[in-house]
Amino acid sequence: MNALRLALAAFLLALAAGCGEAVPVDKAEYVGEWHGKDMVLVITQDGNVRYRRRNGSSSTSISAPISRFEGASFWVGFGIFSTKFDVSKAPYRDGNIWKMTVDGVDLVRGFGGGGNKIQA
Repeated sequence: MNALRLALAAFLLALAAGCGEAVPVDKAEYVGEWHGKDMVLVITQDGNVRYRRRNGSSSTSISAPISRFEGASFWVGFGIFSTKFDVSKAPYRDGNIWKMTVDGVDLVRGFGGGGNKIQA
């Protein structure tokens, strides 16, 4: 029974991954590929997210649409299959570099920021 539930959840998330709402104009700075220590976060203009984070020998991956923003933070997924990305520092420019802090990790927008080698 658990295997059936997991398969159904995976199917629904895959189906829904293409159903994100566009990122609101006031959150346009969030769009892009963000890199930090053991973390990659990709946010597309159409509201989809690809995320990967390593923790030692294990890793977590998510590919799902943004369901809503709450202040600077945002939720990805649906219902019980959703997770909050806690944004403590919304995207901002530091000289020519865009930065943001998500779930306690400092991120830089663009390829190769943070010396990170993982792929989302």
